[in-house]
Amino acid sequence: MKTKVTIQEIAHFTGLSKFAVSRALSGKSGVSDQTRDVILKAAGKLGYFKDNSMLSGELYNSHELQEPKNTRSSGTILILFPNVRYQNQDSVYWGPVFNGISSKLNQKGINILTLTEPSADQLFTLLNPDAIRGIITVGSISTPILLEIKRLSIPVVMVDHLDPVFHSDSIFTDNFASMREIMLYLLRKGFKTFQFVGNIGDAHSFYERWIAYTSVLMGHGMEIHQIPELSNQALDEFRQTFTSVISEDNLPEVFVCANDFYGLYTIEALESMGIRVPDQCVVTGFDNLYDNIPLLATVNVNKELLGARAVDQMLWRIANPESNVEKKLILADVIIREQFGRHSG
Repeated sequence: MKTKVTIQEIAHFTGLSKFAVSRALSGKSGVSDQTRDVILKAAGKLGYFKDNSMLSGELYNSHELQEPKNTRSSGTILILFPNVRYQNQDSVYWGPVFNGISSKLNQKGINILTLTEPSADQLFTLLNPDAIRGIITVGSISTPILLEIKRLSIPVVMVDHLDPVFHSDSIFTDNFASMREIMLYLLRKGFKTFQFVGNIGDAHSFYERWIAYTSVLMGHGMEIHQIPELSNQALDEFRQTFTSVISEDNLPEVFVCANDFYGLYTIEALESMGIRVPDQCVVTGFDNLYDNIPLLATVNVNKELLGARAVDQMLWRIANPESNVEKKLILADVIIREQFGRHSG
């Protein structure tokens, strides 16, 4: 007959000290909530509680999903922004996402710590990881930082970002469905020549929009004559690149832009070349950031909802740390502005 599981065995299994295991099992202070959860789950797996009524088997059955309401709404959630000039709290896109996150955390009584992405070797000298219950990343976070986060086994939810080396829950607008709807509308209107505009390596959302763009064209038997420079240049270099590769001789009927920023820059570049929008060509965008430029179509992304749902997912993940990673998609509304369609003459 197997003897009772010892504290030393649990410590060896978790890689933690006997002191930490003892404090967690006795319900005493001195260990973080996250560390306590790790120890209790390990103890349950090893059979420590089989003859102990301290915990119910139901609560620690890793096969049963727990509702977020079963978790304490306390502690601190870190909101991590990338170190990119146009991805911050003041951005017309990312600002509302942050507002959605912070409002929901405030409703739940959870502390908020915001941090702009430092270098990988500085990140966790700035904070105490044991005090952080979870991390919500906003936008494109660098791979080295994600690898640093991965070492800590802290729950992570990423808004509008994926990385092949780091698997975590993520919240996205359904980019594919919205771009597909725009492309199908353009084809119904009779447009036949297109160029995609936007660096598809900048964000996973841009890449998804590019995939939808190409799949619709290929699905309708149309050849894709993409000018490479228009889909792989940084926004800061856009104007010079655009005017060097586009002229009236190779002007497409439609510039399909990765977002409204690229739409605005496209319209400004065309106007600087003496090309009139929408008379000579039309431009579409994504994200619905402007209502005063001639974009034929854009997509109204509920940015506050993206942030709020990231918090919901974080609370769910804290309650269900062993469950499979999830990618949540939120449908958005395509906006068509017929007045900015192609004019005759």
